[in-house]
Amino acid sequence: MNQPVTSETYAAQVRRLAELTARVHAQREEARTWYERQCAAADRAVADAEAQVRRAEAELATASELQERVDAEAAHLWQQLRDRLGAGGRRLAGPPAPTAGVDADPVLLLARVKELLDRTRQPGELPGSVNPLLALCGVAGAVVAYALGAGARAAGVGYGGDLAVGMPVLALVVTLFGPLMGLVPAKVLADRRHAVLGPRPITVVLVAGLVTTALLLVVGR
Repeated sequence: MNQPVTSETYAAQVRRLAELTARVHAQREEARTWYERQCAAADRAVADAEAQVRRAEAELATASELQERVDAEAAHLWQQLRDRLGAGGRRLAGPPAPTAGVDADPVLLLARVKELLDRTRQPGELPGSVNPLLALCGVAGAVVAYALGAGARAAGVGYGGDLAVGMPVLALVVTLFGPLMGLVPAKVLADRRHAVLGPRPITVVLVAGLVTTALLLVVGR
């Protein structure tokens, strides 16, 4: 037969059960608190990651826009440099590639380049000391044109027929263009000296060419 449980033993068991229930409840609360903390930490980590992604995207867009502006400004300044160099500048290719390892602000560097180009003297007109060379260009153009005209006249005489009538006319036209032919070497001379072929040099070339052409026509009669 089962022995009756004394009131003291029953009370002890009830207290033990209450203690175990309280311990389980405390552990459950601790686990729930830990879980909530982990979820909150994960939410914060996700939010921080999303914020970093947004900042990175904004920085990338800003960097891309800056790169486009720098490339466009560099190409513009490079073209200005080529224009300043004249014929020598036309031999240059595109702008140089970016230099690795340079941490300076590209906008500041481009501003300095622009300032340097602005301080550079604009190409001026050829000095008066080259007038003899310009006159020689006019003379050379007239002589070459007259020689071509003489060859055309000789060809007309040699072939006869319609050419004997047309070639002298063509020869006269070519001869009259002689002063203008002198502008070609004059332009080369101006480009080599990084200068412009202004009104005065053009006048010198044309006058020399016209005088030479007139003398050649008078002598050739």
